[in-house]
Amino acid sequence: MTRYTRRTRRTLQVTGVGVAALLALSACSSGSDSSSKKDSSSAPKDSAKKVTGTVTVFAAASLKESFTTLGKDFEKAHPGTKVTFSFGGSDTLAASITGGAPADVFAAASPKTMAIVTDKKDAATAPSTFVRNQLEIATLPGNPDKVASLKDLTKSGLKVVLCDKTVPCGAAAQKALDASKLKLTPASYEQDVKSALTKVELKEADAAVVYKTDVKAAGGKVDGVEFPESANAINDYPIALLKDAPNAAAAKEFIALVQSAEGQKVLTAAGFLKP
Repeated sequence: MTRYTRRTRRTLQVTGVGVAALLALSACSSGSDSSSKKDSSSAPKDSAKKVTGTVTVFAAASLKESFTTLGKDFEKAHPGTKVTFSFGGSDTLAASITGGAPADVFAAASPKTMAIVTDKKDAATAPSTFVRNQLEIATLPGNPDKVASLKDLTKSGLKVVLCDKTVPCGAAAQKALDASKLKLTPASYEQDVKSALTKVELKEADAAVVYKTDVKAAGGKVDGVEFPESANAINDYPIALLKDAPNAAAAKEFIALVQSAEGQKVLTAAGFLKP
C-alpha cells in the first residue's frame, strides 16, 4: 500500500468522525429545542380569568350581607369590575327577570322561585344549589314576651309579622305552621324577609318568623328563638347565569366565587347551611 493511499484513508476516517460528531450535536440540539417547546407548552398558565365591566346580580334579600362582602372580594380580585346588586323578595326579582330586566345572575331563596325564571327559559345554565337556610323566630331584645316556641306566636295580643306566602321565607313559615297544625293571623305580611325583620327592629312588631341568617345579621337588635319545626322547612338556595346576561364572562366568575371554598366560608360565617 502506498503512502498516498494510507494518508487518504486517514483523512476520510477523520472526516467521518467529524460528520458523526456534527450529526450527534444536531440531534442533541433538536431534542433540546423539542424539549424546550414541550416544557413551554406544558407550563402552567395563569388560571385567573381577565374580566372587566359591571356584573348585575339579582339576589334574595337574605343574601344581602354575605353577597355584599363577596361583591367587594370579587372587585378586589378582578380590577376593573363592579358588582351591583338588586336585593328583594325572590318572587319579585324573578318576575322582573322574566319581564326583561337586565341582569347577569339570579340567586333565589327557593327552587320554586327559581323555576319562575327557568320555566320561561330565561336561565343560561341549570340552577345549582349553593347554600341552604333555616327559619328562626326574631323577638324584641331580651324576649320580653317569653316566646319559646312556634305555638307561642299564636298567643292573643302578640303582634307577629310573617313574610308573604309567595316569598320563600313566608312559604317556609306556612309549611312549618301547617305541619304543626297551628293557625296564625299575622299583623302584616311583608314582601321580603328584611322587611319582616325591620318591623321587630323598629319595635313595630313583637316577633317575626325570619331566617337564622337574618337574626345573626341583626346582632343585638333582636333575639333569636329556634324551633324544631323549622327543620322540616329548610330552603335550598339556587343560583344561575341568566340567558341574556350583558356580562356573561364576569357573571360566570362571580358564580364560581360564590361556589368556591372562599365563598362558602363567607356564607357559612353568615349562618347559612352547606348545600
